[in-house]
Amino acid sequence: MTQPSHMIEADPEARLIVEQGMAARLASIVEPVLVGLGYRLVRVRILGLDGCTVQVMAERPSGTMTMADCEAVSRALSPALDVADPIEGAYRLEISSPGMDRPLVRRSDFKRHAGHRLKVEVVATAGGRRRFRGILLGVEGECARIRGEDTAPGEANEVLLRFEDMVEAKLVLTDALIAESFRRGKAAERSARQRRSIQGWHAADEHKRHPAQTDVDRSNGFQLGRALDPLGSQNEGE
Repeated sequence: MTQPSHMIEADPEARLIVEQGMAARLASIVEPVLVGLGYRLVRVRILGLDGCTVQVMAERPSGTMTMADCEAVSRALSPALDVADPIEGAYRLEISSPGMDRPLVRRSDFKRHAGHRLKVEVVATAGGRRRFRGILLGVEGECARIRGEDTAPGEANEVLLRFEDMVEAKLVLTDALIAESFRRGKAAERSARQRRSIQGWHAADEHKRHPAQTDVDRSNGFQLGRALDPLGSQNEGE
């Protein structure tokens, strides 16, 4: 079941690098379901290895994605895709997290990971070059600035690549990226523990203010509210 619109936590920021063809058709089915659950779509791919596999890469707005999240997304997407039936024949649905060496698809992705190494494929450049590898320096307007590591003699050391020309942008796994990912993961865990503690405190406070009514009203013979018997089963008055 999708959440009411006022409870949706997904980042409404549009992706800059999107799918083409059938993958784009799948993305149009998948993305609204993810948003309704509070997630956001990273990428959809159709893989032909070992049969047909539809790979959906998703995450929470915070950038995290647990195994439980993947299971929840899978349960929600399976019936939606069954109804739309976008692919002929059998296929396997695979839900995954972006991982450390993740694709960069939103402006915020490029901003957040400035300073890290990446590789970019574009449709074409004036010089005919399609692949770049280097350090992501940041975002300028509708472009990403990259300090190239593989520039040829005579080429500029830094280049501006337009988002609309990018076919794919992906982080390169490095020790610095691993260390930063662990720091963010620990910060997310602390934040989650704090939220659970606050929720538990509110629940306890609510229980104190509105205690369960467990006594029997002897005047009319009706049991008020619900009570737990010693075995933990729940009893409710007629």
